[in-house]
Amino acid sequence: MKTVHDKTFMQKALSLAAKGKGRTSPNPMVGAVIVKGGKIVAADYHRKAGTPHAEVLALKKAGKDAKDATLYVTLEPCCHTGKRTPPCTKAIIQSGIKKVVAAMIDPNPRVSGTGLKELREAGIETTSGLMEEEARELNEAFIKYITKKEAFVILKIAQSLDGKIATASGESKWITGEKAREYVHKLRSEVDAVLVGIGTVKKDDPSLDCRIKNGRDPYRIIVDGNLQIPLEANVLKHNDNKTIVATLSYNPPLPPFAKGGDIKSPFGKGGCRGIFSKKWSALQKKIDLLNNMGIRILQVKDKNGKVDLKALMKELGKLDITSVMIEGGSSISASALSSGIVDKVLLFIAPKIIGGKDSFPSVGGSSPALLKDALRIKNLQARKIGEDFLLEGYL
Repeated sequence: MKTVHDKTFMQKALSLAAKGKGRTSPNPMVGAVIVKGGKIVAADYHRKAGTPHAEVLALKKAGKDAKDATLYVTLEPCCHTGKRTPPCTKAIIQSGIKKVVAAMIDPNPRVSGTGLKELREAGIETTSGLMEEEARELNEAFIKYITKKEAFVILKIAQSLDGKIATASGESKWITGEKAREYVHKLRSEVDAVLVGIGTVKKDDPSLDCRIKNGRDPYRIIVDGNLQIPLEANVLKHNDNKTIVATLSYNPPLPPFAKGGDIKSPFGKGGCRGIFSKKWSALQKKIDLLNNMGIRILQVKDKNGKVDLKALMKELGKLDITSVMIEGGSSISASALSSGIVDKVLLFIAPKIIGGKDSFPSVGGSSPALLKDALRIKNLQARKIGEDFLLEGYL
């Protein structure tokens, strides 16, 4: 039977786990609390991939007090080898812990119930499901990454009350207030990567860094199908090997008449192979220059003449990038939504009305013919941040 005290101890574990936001990827955030005689004797959380897990840290603090105690942990203890740290189940069994209460089963197929099974076979009482919803929300990016090998995608939009992100002249700084912008920098510190389209880079020349105390710079991803990025762009100046340019595998594919060598064309003798050869040569030269600057080039397959964002998320998953926040303009927002990659929406709404048919909407592209085809947001929540409102929900 679950008691109020059980929830209190698990809430403590969840609060500790959240301290690892932006630091544990590609591992999950995990907190552990050891209780004996109704009192907490030790507690800790996982800080970084490759370092000791929360359970091991808490057990070390508890020492002999761990014997016959109860361990509250936000995620089923790991039992598999082949990683940088030993299985937590072994340490728990050796400690003399009497009972383990897990918020949720580990979604990792290599664990998924076998951790708790191993503990039960060693004579330890186990239970799971206490505050599971909160635990799943905390590790929503890890859950998608470990089960689908894709990055969890957050679409962040800052707009006026009437859904505009810029005036007709393109002015967009600043729609939201200082508190909201500060919160966005906090979010940048918590996600693995931020993503924008080449249009945003050329228009706003952002740095895409994190500007809060003790913050952590995320990876910076620029979707740039035709490799138009200026070499002097601010986003290329970080010197930390965390900038990625996603471009097309073919930039763009050669048209049929360019592949025949001697096929006649409007460009004169020899077809247009020479013209396209120069283009390929220029593109390769730019790729080499970017590589020398420490910029990673990801060549992604084409979809309707643009970078396939679904394929890009899979490529990012291969790089252990588990969460991405899109911060681009109306075009990249429309592409992200239409491609089906968006998991979560963060909509900052400023108390302003811009108006005008010629101003820029928060989401571009084409509208559906029927309202029934509009995208529905689930579990929508609202809160105030400074002078602005934040709407948060899931697709």
